[in-house]
Amino acid sequence: MCQRRRLPLVRLKNREDTEDIFQTVFLKYLQHTKPFESAEHEKAWFIQVTLNACRDLLRFWARRPTVPLEELTAQAARDAGLSLGKYRAYLALSALDPSVTQDEAGEMTMGELQQCIDACQGHAYGQQGYGQGSGQGNGYGQTAGETTSSGQGSGSGGRHGAGHEHGHE
Repeated sequence: MCQRRRLPLVRLKNREDTEDIFQTVFLKYLQHTKPFESAEHEKAWFIQVTLNACRDLLRFWARRPTVPLEELTAQAARDAGLSLGKYRAYLALSALDPSVTQDEAGEMTMGELQQCIDACQGHAYGQQGYGQGSGQGNGYGQTAGETTSSGQGSGSGGRHGAGHEHGHE
């Protein structure tokens, strides 16, 4: 490893931050207009500028405390009045179909939420040409109303096959 990258890596213990510091110091070096007195002076300059950049970054992160994503997700689920699992399913479904509300998701079972997610993914695959190509299939070689080998139909029941009120188009 390059000696100039070792110092920030030891101080920051993070490869991405180390690369950022290396770039910052290199830019400062390119912008440095005064000539260095010797190779030792240049080396000392690099070390001092690197240490200062590391300190600045550490101060930046110290002033901006982070909260784990799990903690934020759990709090959002509590605020929505949903279990963590149901809230995650709602997030997955709302990413595929933004018209779904938290209240609607709260009234659905986990199985219904999963059916909606599967149907939305099938609809997206069909529109993108991964499924039937016409957008009429479920993305897995079945069209609305067909029966699977287990005898279950695939196209019944409102929105996404889960008895949901809104249409999905």
